[in-house]
Amino acid sequence: MTVVLVALGAAVGAPLRYLTDRAVQARCGTLFPWGTFTVNAAGCLILGALTALPLPPHAMALLGTGLCGALTTYSTFAYETLRLSRDGARPLAVLYTAAGLLAGIGAAVTGSVLARAVAG
Repeated sequence: MTVVLVALGAAVGAPLRYLTDRAVQARCGTLFPWGTFTVNAAGCLILGALTALPLPPHAMALLGTGLCGALTTYSTFAYETLRLSRDGARPLAVLYTAAGLLAGIGAAVTGSVLARAVAG
């Protein structure tokens, strides 16, 4: 049953990642990978909130592992960092790496704090 919940969450998270990434990147039109940056930060915010809530294991499988696991993408983050570096934009690659890590951790902490405040 858990595997089915993870698959269902991923079935929503993966297309959501793709569509969000394409929409954000099309609007920004820069070398900086804003689409991946956005989905990773959003996924960290959601996962941070989920971990602060008293959710049953099946809800965490669906939303945390499935949805957030497919929404966020460390592999694309790594690929885009390497691509920036190879394309001669090493300072931008360093900025992307630092900003991505800080935004992800900051978003997770923010999500956790907000969820605790709302849940009381």
